[in-house]
Amino acid sequence: MNPRGSSRQVDDELAEVVAYHKGDMQAAIGTLLQDIRHLRRQLALTEGAMGRGMARGWRPSYDRD
Repeated sequence: MNPRGSSRQVDDELAEVVAYHKGDMQAAIGTLLQDIRHLRRQLALTEGAMGRGMARGWRPSYDRD
């Protein structure tokens, strides 16, 4: 994997998020935080709905490693 390509992709994603919010960094950060909360809720719902055998004992992690 080319680290420069990865960095460029991250820069492009950041630019897209900021552009979507018309340069308002607080709005961009607020939206990203709302997305994180939503995804954590979805993960919690999924964890509650799946059986232990279904995932062979795997449990989701809510924090980065």
